[in-house]
Amino acid sequence: MTFQTLAEFRTILAALPAPDSAAVAAAEARNGMLTKPPGALGRLESVAIWMAGWQGTDKPSAAAPQIAIFAGNHGVAARGVSAFPAEVTVQMVANFQHGGAAINQLAKAFGARLDVHALDLDRPTADFTQGPAMTEAEVVSALRVGWEAVDPQADLFVAGEMGIGNTTVAAALAAALFGGTGWAGRGTGVDDAGLARKEAAVAEGLARHRAVLDDPLQVLRCLGGREIAAMVGAFARARIERVPVILDGFIACAAAAVLARAVPGALDHCIAGHLSAEGAHQRLLDALGKAPLLALGLRLGEGSGAALAIGVVQGAVACHSGMATFAEAGVAAG
Repeated sequence: MTFQTLAEFRTILAALPAPDSAAVAAAEARNGMLTKPPGALGRLESVAIWMAGWQGTDKPSAAAPQIAIFAGNHGVAARGVSAFPAEVTVQMVANFQHGGAAINQLAKAFGARLDVHALDLDRPTADFTQGPAMTEAEVVSALRVGWEAVDPQADLFVAGEMGIGNTTVAAALAAALFGGTGWAGRGTGVDDAGLARKEAAVAEGLARHRAVLDDPLQVLRCLGGREIAAMVGAFARARIERVPVILDGFIACAAAAVLARAVPGALDHCIAGHLSAEGAHQRLLDALGKAPLLALGLRLGEGSGAALAIGVVQGAVACHSGMATFAEAGVAAG
């Protein structure tokens, strides 16, 4: 299954699979027989049952997680919306490839495969305040990069990103998809003047593209970036392959929001890994109906918060799938 146009991608989104209800029921039954008081493992229990539904088994696993990092550059960065220059994107991609970034260490810690995808870094998207960020061919190409990046054999998937200026892009997407103002935050640490430039860029982008704000995929094309489109494609492919997803921070959640607005229930296979320190992330999580597993004040991107949450999911499925039942342990049930 693949696609060559946005219309074909829409067709795929119209036929997303549901979780395996029989596996969910079996996992719930197993959870009720494990050697612990009911509910004693708190949210770990629901996480394990959620994993079971997407993996189609009452004993889910998280032994083969995959992390994919997507990198892209943005024309809007030229408006001074970031504390760092655009060339940092290329430099950080090299750091990922040489194993020197935080995400490399977290991937290693949790046994995750790590792949890095740089998307035309020498050719930034257009400045969305002046016109559409991408042509249809460009956004489809980026969606396909994400689509093809997902390993169907993975039992858990995380998408990370790198792209100077992409918190401005994510703020524009969130504002377009959910309305309201105040979505722009400090990102990499801009001062008050930089924040004002971000807010102005978002407002100008929304005004210029107001004709497409009721179409999430056109919002992605006109306001998004290549790495964000790649995450959209990856999240969609993971759903098709029934691979559970841990969402990262504000930017990853803005990408996920495109799917959420395009198709009700499109993020049922996703769980929020963490609450980041980016100001509007909680607001975005609320809009998506996702409660984060962790809240550690992270604001790095790279998929780092979601990668750390891999450990929580691994703990959940280890307990659920590995614990003895009362009968197996010879323990009297209450």
